[in-house]
Amino acid sequence: MKSWPIRALALLLAGAPLRADETAPMPRENKQPQSFQVPYKLTDSKHVLVRVKLNGKGPFNFILDTGAPALIMSDTVAKKTGVELKDNWGKFQLEVEGGVKVPDAKGLAADMFQLRGMNAMGLAGVELHGVLGYTILARFRIQYDFTSDKLVWTPLGFEPPKMIGLGRRPEGQGGLEFMGDLMRFLAPLMGIKPNFEVKPRGFAGIELEERSDKLFVKSVLEGGPAASAGLQAGDQIVTANKKLIDNTEDLQRAVRKLGAGEKLTLQVKRGERTENFTVELGRGL
Repeated sequence: MKSWPIRALALLLAGAPLRADETAPMPRENKQPQSFQVPYKLTDSKHVLVRVKLNGKGPFNFILDTGAPALIMSDTVAKKTGVELKDNWGKFQLEVEGGVKVPDAKGLAADMFQLRGMNAMGLAGVELHGVLGYTILARFRIQYDFTSDKLVWTPLGFEPPKMIGLGRRPEGQGGLEFMGDLMRFLAPLMGIKPNFEVKPRGFAGIELEERSDKLFVKSVLEGGPAASAGLQAGDQIVTANKKLIDNTEDLQRAVRKLGAGEKLTLQVKRGERTENFTVELGRGL
């Protein structure tokens, strides 16, 4: 049996060869959107809290609230930004610690009774200034890993629809608005005095990794506090402020209440030697 029909079919499937004046099509470039490592903390009330700046003012403590329709802040915060409001709405340059920026964020100034009540009772452990809701969160894919100290935010290129019917505040919100004032009234009678830390979070400029139930320095930020103190990639962290460290969670507990300008003493194993380093923490966002 002759084989030429098979060869002819193969040529048809492969296509004709390129002429001298033709070029092969370039492959499509597969661009991945940049992701951001956003520091967060769980409040005492187990809300996810991030720090933000609005028009360069702050930082302010905002919680992520997928049930909230928009960016909502207290009247006090809105006044600090200097933005002119219309029907309690304004446009803000929003920056979330970790590098996330939303230059055209529309926000609502409203003293939410939930936050007023939580602040009056000190339930969150920190003063809350507002919430990041749907019109902000829908722009990103957010990966939660509560064993890590950062969330991963990846822009989606999605523009959320405008909020309709929000802005003019209904009187009383069905009676619930009264709860915030009630909690503010009852807190002193119950002997509750919120103790909010106002010092900025400390910043070390260090990336960590766990290996074989031990904690190692993966990298240090050039010119950052850890690099200035002499820490190097590959160092094993043994203790932090005299507390034994086996993993990232141990270190987080040891430094949780340290702010900018305070010192973190680390005992580090480098090769066969054990050395002590003192890191003066810098200021985050």
